[in-house]
Amino acid sequence: MPRSTRTARRGGLLAVTAVVALALGLSGCTRYPTQSPKDARDAAYAAAADDRSGGTGGAPAGSAGGRKGALAPGAVDCRVAKCIALTFDAGPSENTPALLKVLREKKVKVTFFLLGHNHVDKYPDLVRQMGQNGNVLGNHSWTHPRLTDLDPAAIRSELDRLDTAVEKLTGTRPTLMRPPQGRTDKKVAKVCKELGLAQVLWNDTASDYATTDSALIHRRILKDAHRDGIILLHDLYKGTVPAVPGIIDALRAEGYTFVTVPELLAPAAPEPGKVYRP
Repeated sequence: MPRSTRTARRGGLLAVTAVVALALGLSGCTRYPTQSPKDARDAAYAAAADDRSGGTGGAPAGSAGGRKGALAPGAVDCRVAKCIALTFDAGPSENTPALLKVLREKKVKVTFFLLGHNHVDKYPDLVRQMGQNGNVLGNHSWTHPRLTDLDPAAIRSELDRLDTAVEKLTGTRPTLMRPPQGRTDKKVAKVCKELGLAQVLWNDTASDYATTDSALIHRRILKDAHRDGIILLHDLYKGTVPAVPGIIDALRAEGYTFVTVPELLAPAAPEPGKVYRP
């Protein structure tokens, strides 16, 4: 099969799965309870306050509420700042170097949910670069299957293989996972809990798989952006990276502060198995 035909077929497959992901993610059809970043933060602060007062209600500070209810010195306080998290799925790709350049110039930290086959294994040096400058690397599976269609052993293989590859390249094992197509359930959550992976969904995407119009991508992201939101984009598609500088500038002009997903949850620590969605 000619390479151009293979590329077109692969692009079509990703586009179809992205359509499903958009419909699923924005309709709230995940089959597992979710928690918003704000609720996770509030629970952490409440647990810490209760612990300091000697009460017994709620979870103890430092458990699922996380980090003893205190932010690290110099950390962004999303109770005060108008925080939003920019995330990218299915990288690295040939467009990643241009994206990393934009992020460095704009001084923005993001969360990358990496795909294994033909991505992590194809661009190992880019994986190392993506993990620098405060960015966070997460897991988007090895081959992008519907995890809910797999048995637990196959789910574990998909996620553990990606985690192991990233750890080998960067020295750090991911603690966040974005389920392909946004599909999760109790079976997936159980495996994620065993592997130490919290699940992260989104509220704002641009259907960038279906257009090369960077201006349209820009408008779609701004339309659904809100405080404590999580933006989903893909640097895999040609129109996306050119849209990113304008998206960053426009959201900053509206008072937003860009944070990684762990920073959005802080002082709560991402809880393995749990699903976070704005």
